[in-house]
Amino acid sequence: MSPWVLRLVVANVAVFLLTATLPETTGLLALVPAAVLLRPWTLVTYMFVHANLMHILLNMLGLYFFGPRMEGRLGGRHFLGLYFLSGIAGAVLTFVLAPHAVVVGASGAVMGVLAGYARFWPEDRIYIWGVLPVSARVMVIGLAVYSIAMGSGLLGGGGGVAHYAHLGGLVAGWLYVLGLERRRGLARGSARKVPWELPGAARARSERWARIRPEELHEVNRAEVERLLARVREEGPRSLTEPERVFLDRMAPP
Repeated sequence: MSPWVLRLVVANVAVFLLTATLPETTGLLALVPAAVLLRPWTLVTYMFVHANLMHILLNMLGLYFFGPRMEGRLGGRHFLGLYFLSGIAGAVLTFVLAPHAVVVGASGAVMGVLAGYARFWPEDRIYIWGVLPVSARVMVIGLAVYSIAMGSGLLGGGGGVAHYAHLGGLVAGWLYVLGLERRRGLARGSARKVPWELPGAARARSERWARIRPEELHEVNRAEVERLLARVREEGPRSLTEPERVFLDRMAPP
């Protein structure tokens, strides 16, 4: 896991253990949109509260699978911006459309990360329940349509799920990444098929690569690592394709 993904997972697990041990803390941390002016901290704290073990497990799995690559692309500061803005946007949309709901969970924030992931890698295959393959783009569109249908009651009751929080997170995550792209004046890729990176993320990535010790690697990987590092020194990180960058990321120490 990347540094901030790991910290977020630890924080979520810690709060889950706290609320399981002291159930009365759940009421202090959960979000009730209609009461947000009395408890403004719940706009953030609700993201760390989960209803049960399955709830936190699913959210942390989503963060684990999609978060590290997004953090690597955006850098820690913008990754946290994406995460928390998406979670807060989910709270705001719930305030508008379902003000008396009680909302807990990191789902809105994780949905924002997923939306950003789909913006960068729309054709990546995601296997739902490990069986059904869909592209990241199709998955995000499907989740948005499902959230609208369930939140509005078109497909029955909401089933105790904060569908508007999910929808708000998806929209905010997509817009956040789109805004970063336009601020940089860059598209998702270039003619070289190398996606853009923010300067801080690119610098952190290069520093991680510099810590690779080829002599400690298996000979199967050593020659390729040495070849790629030599190209980085001579031509710069932009000379690498995305698969080559991902390979060096795997070889680099955490």
